[in-house]
Amino acid sequence: MEDLANETNEMMDSEMEPLVLRGEELLAEWEIEQFLSDPYDSLNVFMSFSSGAGGTDAQDWTEMLTRMYIRWAERKKFKVELLEEMPGDEAGLKSALLYIKGDFAYGLLRGEAGVHRLVRISPFDSNKRRHTSFALVEITPELADIEDIEIDSKDLRIDIYCASGHGGQNVQKVATAVRIIHIPTGITAECQNERSQLQNKTMAMKVLKSRLLMRQEEERKTKLKKIKGKHKSAEWGNEIRSYVLQPYTMVKDHRTNHETRKVEKVLEGDLDAFIWSYLTHSKAHKAD
Repeated sequence: MEDLANETNEMMDSEMEPLVLRGEELLAEWEIEQFLSDPYDSLNVFMSFSSGAGGTDAQDWTEMLTRMYIRWAERKKFKVELLEEMPGDEAGLKSALLYIKGDFAYGLLRGEAGVHRLVRISPFDSNKRRHTSFALVEITPELADIEDIEIDSKDLRIDIYCASGHGGQNVQKVATAVRIIHIPTGITAECQNERSQLQNKTMAMKVLKSRLLMRQEEERKTKLKKIKGKHKSAEWGNEIRSYVLQPYTMVKDHRTNHETRKVEKVLEGDLDAFIWSYLTHSKAHKAD
C-alpha cells in the first residue's frame, strides 16, 4: 500500500505540475491587465536621477540609487544602459540617466518617481554623525518609438564634449558626448556612454523627443500629472520613500506604508514588493 501511495503521488505530481505552471502564467497575465493597463505602461523608460539636499552625501546617495535600479533591471532580465552621468565634486553622482528596455518597464517603474530620502552615519563626516540626504527620481516613457515629433533644426543647440564619467578608452580623450538643447523650451537631453558621437547624438535625440512629447501631453490634456507627477524639489517634506540605515534599519514607502527591515536587499535591487504595493494602492485609490 505504501508503494502504491508513492506511485500515485508521483503520478499526481507529474499531472499537476503543468496545470500549476499554467495557472501562474494566467495569474501574471491577469496582474498585468489589472495594474499595467494605462496607455504608456508597456513602453521602455528613461529614468533620471539628480542629487538634492545633503551635499556630498546626497551625491553618493544618487549613485547608490542609480546602482539599485540597474540591479533591479538586471534581476528582471531587462536591458539597461547608463546614458549619462555627472560625477559629484568629491564622490557619487550629481546626476545620471538610465535607459531601461523591457516589457512593461514604464508601468512597473512609474511609481518610483519622486524624492527618495536616505538616513545614515555619513562616511564623509569625520565625527561619524547621522546625516539625511535626498535624491530625485524622474520617469519618462520612451514615447519617441510610438509617436514622432517634428523638430526644426534651427531650434536646437548641439554641444559636443568629452565624457566626464566612467567609460571606455575614448572617454576624456575624444569628444564623443552629445548634449542637445531645445532652445524654445529649454529642455535638454544628453548622452555620453555610446561608442561614437553619432550613436550618442541618436540616443540624445530620442530622449529629447520623448521629453518634448511629454511636454505636449501636459499642455494638451495635463496628463503629465498622471504620468510623471508634479515636480518636487529633493528636500524635506517631499519624500515618497525613506531608507534608514542608522540608528535602525528600515525602508518605508510613505504613500502605501509598505516597509521592510531588509535594507541591504532593497539596495541590491529587491524592489518588487514596493513596486507592486504602489500599483495595488494606486489601483484601489482610482476605484475609490
